[in-house]
Amino acid sequence: MKTILLTGFEPFAGETLNASWEVARRLHGTLAEDGSRVIAMQLPCVFERALRVLEERLDSLRPQTAVALGQAGGSPCVRLERVAINLDDACMVDNAGRQPVDVPVVHGGPTGYFSGLPIKAMASALRKAHIPVSVSHSAGTYVCNHVFYGLMHEAGRRESLKRAGFIHLPYLPEQATRYLKAPAMSLETQLSAMRLALRVVQTTHKDEILSEGTLD
Repeated sequence: MKTILLTGFEPFAGETLNASWEVARRLHGTLAEDGSRVIAMQLPCVFERALRVLEERLDSLRPQTAVALGQAGGSPCVRLERVAINLDDACMVDNAGRQPVDVPVVHGGPTGYFSGLPIKAMASALRKAHIPVSVSHSAGTYVCNHVFYGLMHEAGRRESLKRAGFIHLPYLPEQATRYLKAPAMSLETQLSAMRLALRVVQTTHKDEILSEGTLD
């Protein structure tokens, strides 16, 4: 059976939840549009270790699609990440107390990678479903970008991995209550967004040619 690897992160920065893992774990074992089975895996919010865990799972599972999820606290919408850059420049320590500054994700790797997902078709489908979404051109320089870049680097080396990319999710409502006026999105809406996004990934072979402004 074909498989889709869906990753989420453990909580970090004093949080007890991470929206990306809460969504990923609830989709574990479900079937995508083409019959592919979703396999969820939690990644540590730790530079280097996260990529080692991911690479081990890619080796054992050999998925045809891999989508990494991360949490973007403060974002009011689902962010479809388009570009990963070869830079770790952490604004805070990770869960192992490390804080790399101005170091490459992969030494000698290219400056950046584009997502392998049909980003604009996904954005169009989510907006038609009235789910807040944006196409993002920066995944930051923390562990999310670290994993995004590493995943795309691996995708270029693995013939079996046909599509890969990264999506940022907002806070869940119970997380947002800790912060003054922080935007949030319900778990049900986030799950709907990811089900729809995966459907587009599995059924769209060529991305739409649209400017971001035409997607509203």
